[in-house]
This record gives sequence, C-alpha cells and structure tokens, in this order.
Amino acid sequence: MKRQLTVLLAFLTALLVVQAPAQAAPPAAGGGNAPPMLSPTPYMGWNTYYALGGDPTDAEIRSIADFLVSSGLRDAGYEYVWIDGNWAAPTPRSEAGDLVPNPDQFPHGLEPLVDYIHAKGLKAGIYTDAGPYIPGKCGLGSGGHYQRDADRFAAWEFDAVKVDYLCGIAADLDPRTAFTEFARALRNNAAGRPMLFNLCNPVTSPDWGDYPEEQQSTYSWTYAPGIAQSWRTYTDVGFVGEIKFKDVLRNYDANARHPEVAGPGRFNDPDYLGPELGMSDEEFRTQMTLWSVAAAPLVIGSDVRKLSGTSLGILTDRDVLAINQDKAAVQAVRVGPAGTTETWVKRLADGDRAVVLLNRGDSPATLTTTAREAGLTGGRFTLKDAWTDRVTESAGTISAAVPAHGAALFRIGRASGKPGAPHVVAGLPQVTAVGGDAVPSGVAPVAAGGDDAQVEITVRNDGARPVVAPRVRLSAPEGWTVSAVGTAPKPLLPGRAAASTFRVTLPDGAAPGDATLTARASYEVPGRGRLGLTTTAALRVAPTAPEGDDVALSHHDWISATSGWMSPTVDRSVGGGSPISMLGQVHPTGLGVASPSVVRYYLGDRCTRLRTTVGIDDAVRNVGPEGGTSTFRVLGDGRVLFDSGVVTRDAVREADVDLTGVRVLDLVVGDGGDGGYNDRADWAGLNVSC
Repeated sequence: MKRQLTVLLAFLTALLVVQAPAQAAPPAAGGGNAPPMLSPTPYMGWNTYYALGGDPTDAEIRSIADFLVSSGLRDAGYEYVWIDGNWAAPTPRSEAGDLVPNPDQFPHGLEPLVDYIHAKGLKAGIYTDAGPYIPGKCGLGSGGHYQRDADRFAAWEFDAVKVDYLCGIAADLDPRTAFTEFARALRNNAAGRPMLFNLCNPVTSPDWGDYPEEQQSTYSWTYAPGIAQSWRTYTDVGFVGEIKFKDVLRNYDANARHPEVAGPGRFNDPDYLGPELGMSDEEFRTQMTLWSVAAAPLVIGSDVRKLSGTSLGILTDRDVLAINQDKAAVQAVRVGPAGTTETWVKRLADGDRAVVLLNRGDSPATLTTTAREAGLTGGRFTLKDAWTDRVTESAGTISAAVPAHGAALFRIGRASGKPGAPHVVAGLPQVTAVGGDAVPSGVAPVAAGGDDAQVEITVRNDGARPVVAPRVRLSAPEGWTVSAVGTAPKPLLPGRAAASTFRVTLPDGAAPGDATLTARASYEVPGRGRLGLTTTAALRVAPTAPEGDDVALSHHDWISATSGWMSPTVDRSVGGGSPISMLGQVHPTGLGVASPSVVRYYLGDRCTRLRTTVGIDDAVRNVGPEGGTSTFRVLGDGRVLFDSGVVTRDAVREADVDLTGVRVLDLVVGDGGDGGYNDRADWAGLNVSC
C-alpha cells in the first residue's frame, strides 16, 4: 500500500507540473520579505571551481571574461563571472574584521576586477561560507560577520553571492537558521545593492555520510525557495577537472524530487555544466538537455577558452536555451516509470511542451511517447527537434532514435495549416547479436577480430500520411564486410515500422576501440520528393584476449572501466597513492576502484579460471569510520558468477570463478546500500588462467 501511495503521489505531482499554471512564490522562511525577483528565468554564467581549481587569479578571470564576449557566450546569455572558493588571503580577515583577497592572486584587490567584468557587459559573483572561519578545517567563512560581509560584497559591487556550508557543518550549525540569517543580511546590505543568492549545501548530501535530515542538501527545498534565488539540491556533480556522466544523472535525479517549488525567480540547482571534463560530446549534450528542461541555472564549470567548437555549439544552441529560459520557469517531470529509458516533459509558457526521451543505457534505442502523455490534445502535432532543427508532423506518437547515454529533445505543439513532412524515425544501427549470441538490451555490444555481428535498423512512421519506398543502407569501416539479410521493407503506413537486417563481419586484425556503423535511410513523401536520414552508432572492438596459465588481468587492456571517483588504478588503491592493502596484507597486483564501478575485459571464450581477493582498502582507515562498505560481483556475459554480498573494511572475500565459455567479463562494485562515501574497493590478485 505504501508503494502504491508513493506512485500515486508521483503521478499527481507530474500531472500538476505539466498541466497547471505557474505557482506563486512561497513565503520567506521564518517570515520576513520574500527574495527579490532578480532573475525571472534561470541565470547563466561561468564559475572558477571546476576549471581553475583552488587558486583563481585576476589575470585568468579577466581572460575568461574576454572569451565570454569574443566567443558569443555572453550574448547567448552566460553573463555571470563567478569567483568560487580560495580567493581570500591565508588569514582571510583584516584586524578591522573585513574580508581580504589574496594579494598573490589579486594584487590590485577585487574592485578593479569587478569593474573590468562590468565593463564587458557581464556580472560578477563571489563565494563565501555560512559558517565561521576555522583554521585547518575551512579556509573562508562568514559566520559571525554576515552583515559586515554582505555590506563588503555590495561595496565591491558584486551581483551574486554563493554561500557554501563547509564551515557550517564543521561548526555544526543549523542550515536553515544560518542561511536565513545570511539571506536577510544580503537583502539589507548597506548599499541597497541587489545580489543574487545561491544557497550551496552539498557537503551534507547522503554520499558524504549519515547526517540528520534537516542538515541534508535534500532538505533545502523546504526553506530555500523563500530566501534564495537558487539552491543546490545534492552534492557536487564532480571534482576539480572531472565531471562524469553517472554523476550528472545522479544529480539530475536528486534535483527532480521537488519540481513544485521551482518557478520564476527561484530554481533548483543541480550544479554546473561540465563540457570536456570527462564526458563525451553525446553525454554533455544530454546534460545540457536535462539542465535545460529542469529550469536549472546554466553555469559552465569548464575552462571555456579550451572548449571545442562542438562544445560551444551545444552551450549556445538557441532552441535549447529558449526552453531553459522559458518565462513560465516550469521544471520538467518524468512521465511514466523510471528506468533505463525515460520520458520527461516540461510545460512551456505558450502551451507547447518540451519533451525529452532519455536513454541512460549503454546501447542505442528507439524511444517513444505520445502527445497525450505530454499533456496535449488534438490530432496533429508539430515536432521541432531542438538539436537538429528538423521540423516534422506527427499524428500523436513521438519517437526518436537515441544513442547510448543520449537524449532527444523536442518542442511540441498543435499543428495547423497544410500537412507537414511526416515524422519518420530511422533507428541507430543496433547490434543484436555477436558470434550468434544475442546482445542483451541496454548492454553495450562488444566484438573482436573475425566476429560476425547482426545489425538491425528500424524505420518507423509516426506521421498521418504513408511514406513510400523506404530504403536502408549500412556502411562500416574499411576492410569490414556488410551484407543485407532478407528483403527490403515495404511502404510504411502511419503508425507502422519495418526493420532492415545486416550481417557485418570484422576482419581478423580489426583495431581495438570504437568503430562507427552508419545507416542511411531514405523514403518518398508525395509532394515532397525523396527525403533521407543518417544515423550512426559505435561498436566497441575488444583488445586481444589474455593468454597464459596465471596472468594478472590488471596488466591486460580493459574494454572499458568506470570508478565512482577518479579512475580505476592498476596495482594501486584508487587514486594511485598506495599499494593495494587489506587487513594489513599488501597485494602486488590488482585493481583499485571506488563504488560504483564496472571494469570490463574481453576473454573471448579462452579462459577457464579467475582467482581474486576482494575487500575495502586499508586507506579508508586514514579517512574516517563512515562508509567503507561495498559489494563485489563477477559477471560473465551478463550472468552472475560470483557475488560477495556486503563487505566491510573488517573482512575480505576470496573468489575462485569458473570462466569456461565466457566472452566478456564484468567486475562490478556496488556501494553496499549506504552510498559511495569512503568506498575504496580492491580486486586483489585478479589472476586468470587462459
């Protein structure tokens, strides 16, 4: 019954946000004036933290400001230049009690820098903490000086203040009380200067340990909308120089819990955008899609001066930014169940809907929803693909071919006038079998030299009119062989789909890495001639399988590898700082990872045995007693061959696994159900017989 009530509540919330008008602003926490309307739509800008790390300088920030202008980012809306932590002097206050910038980083102080930023047509942001400065624990805090610091920031003419909570938790303050007092000080600054307030409470997120509910970042929604323009909804989305796709999804999901509190001038904040900090272009495009429909602030975390043209194009896409900046400021909600593939809908001010078809999985998929599920009624609908600008017409079905870790984004409204081009979808090349073995749905396919792969491309017609003479062709890298299997699809009536199947043979010496398969579909539309679509997908070609009676698998090339933070390290604990050690015993070979983690190897049905010792590295004892629990599983072609159960820092597990018949081996580490905090997990030994 409890689960049914939870599902019903989620459905009603989704219905409310998709169909209801925008809500009024909530009252200010603890009474008093509500926060001023400083940014009716989500604010946009750039922040020093992920790009420049701990010691941003005057020269670097001026250079960034110059680039925001010259690149067109400012004109696209990215106007805030935000100085994050570590800007203050080692002793952050003068004898008079005023905050002092570090003279090595800002030799002329902050006022000339702020003037420079303003002269570029930009706005300036600054950072502090809600707690007191505590030497050795946190380097900058405003505790005990809220009004003095608010007045100081206003005198320096800053336009925004980010208020962290590292010092706050170190001093065991109540977040609601501290942030409310700070908000009051900002509103009442001596200069009367409007300053945007970004409330940042990431350190007490569940991933950091077991904190009381009222101290969690996931609790901020209960009071922050009444005192701030934005508030962080979870922990940091990454580390300095590193933002991973899995953490983007984690933060998006946490951010999506309370869409009802967002609205004009007040926004849930899932943290910063991270192009080229560890994600592929496709993954970053997905982050941009999700942040845009979430009505989230768009603050770039990367060094914009180093970004590719592709990343800059994603950041400045007009149709995507229009959805983020829609004046209704409604946050998207999920329609239907959570899972590997999902549908998210955002109501727009003109009655249109922004619809996201999200593919969290590791293989491409054609995803489908309906206009009715998006909250629209009628018989004809115009679909504009926000990323490709392709405009089509649908009778009510909305489909897209979505890459692994990808997301389609449509703007959908009722159609009128003459019929438009029918919405036809050509699926991405889908590897359905390798070597005669079926590839499970959602699993990234892997092939090796000499393998045969079966590839399918499905073409579907979501329009109101038939399309004629559909044709599909498939191409592969030079030296590969492609042949069609079966007959060509027939004409496609509305609501119908047809699949074309191909056999692809890899040469014996196929180079390891991602190989591109390209499908070209074409079809005729009466009155419009022959139209075409091109889609691509990657097929991972595995490195050669290991050989030998007792081989250290950690010394062999993996197919792919993920780690909860940083990257898997060979023969060292995660982070590479120390040898693998568990319960005082040092192991010369193995892998160190942080949960969650998946490390994949190609065995090619050549190996018979795996021996390993799994457990929590002794390095966790230098960090603290919290966390440090993981689960370890060995999977062969998707089948569980070993499951450790929950392993704590005070135990290890031995595994002796039969690998007979296994092509692809996955080493999977989970968080043990308590989050990934302090989970430094080891696969020690990791010897295979092949």
